Amino acid sequence: MTQNLPPSSEDLRDAFEILRPIYQALVCEFVIEVPDCPLPADSSDIVDQNEAAQIQAWFADVDGDIQVHQLRQFLQTTPLASEPVLRSLLWHHLHKPVKSPSDRDKIDFLLVQYFSLCTPSPLDDAAIDLNCVAGVLAPVLGPQTPALPGWLAPLESLVQSAHQCARLSELLHSGVLEQGRKLKTQAGDGFYDPAAMVAFARFSFMIRRIFFRLMHGDLNAIMDGLHALEVRGTHSIDCRRAQFSAEEPTARLRMICQSWKVMFHAEYSSGHPLRMLVDLRSVVEDALGTAPLAHAAAAASRSRSAPEK
Repeated sequence: MTQNLPPSSEDLRDAFEILRPIYQALVCEFVIEVPDCPLPADSSDIVDQNEAAQIQAWFADVDGDIQVHQLRQFLQTTPLASEPVLRSLLWHHLHKPVKSPSDRDKIDFLLVQYFSLCTPSPLDDAAIDLNCVAGVLAPVLGPQTPALPGWLAPLESLVQSAHQCARLSELLHSGVLEQGRKLKTQAGDGFYDPAAMVAFARFSFMIRRIFFRLMHGDLNAIMDGLHALEVRGTHSIDCRRAQFSAEEPTARLRMICQSWKVMFHAEYSSGHPLRMLVDLRSVVEDALGTAPLAHAAAAASRSRSAPEK
């Protein structure tokens, strides 16, 4: 496994040079109290292992204060997240001699982010098999002929279960997300086998893709429902079940839905806002009377009006 080989001095210098601005940006973004990075202005000035160890320790200190959801938020909203940066972040975490559960979760996210950035687009679900994922991840995991380890066979059935969900509430109640996390936790050091990382990267990418489809489906259903209510002359609804007010303006709900589209791209596994989204769809459907004709009328009316910005 190449990620367990001790890094060369040249590899360390290259990684430090790429990672320093990223870690300095993370320190500023999340107000982390650490000393200044000891890396010289010119990384070629790193002359011995002791100096390299001090620099690695600084990166490790920042790692300890950065949670995976913060790393996800940062990398999905910054223009700094290039292929060399993601590759260096993966190299950095994979070469840690001792990896924490947080390191595992970050590696899992970084593999998916790397695949998302580097994969050909558009790509149909059927084309995203293990060979495809292994090929895209070869620069970080090395070339391989992937085969799904027997102990990870449940991943495929979990993806199929997720595909059968018609709305976000079904996915959240299906247990797919929890079972996937359980497999990663139970994997232990087996997670870092390249074949396992390819399998988990494919699983996480597929679940994320399904999540976004369902999330946008729910948001569009809410927006259509709000439009239909306004056509009827209803401009506020009782949204206490979704943790809003008893007379929540439909215009404000529309603005909230627009903000959710941005927020959920940064943190698609956050539980509380997602529950609010699911409950809000139910509230809007109840306000409409859940009549199929009402939804059809809303969609037809919306198509005749100017698209919302």
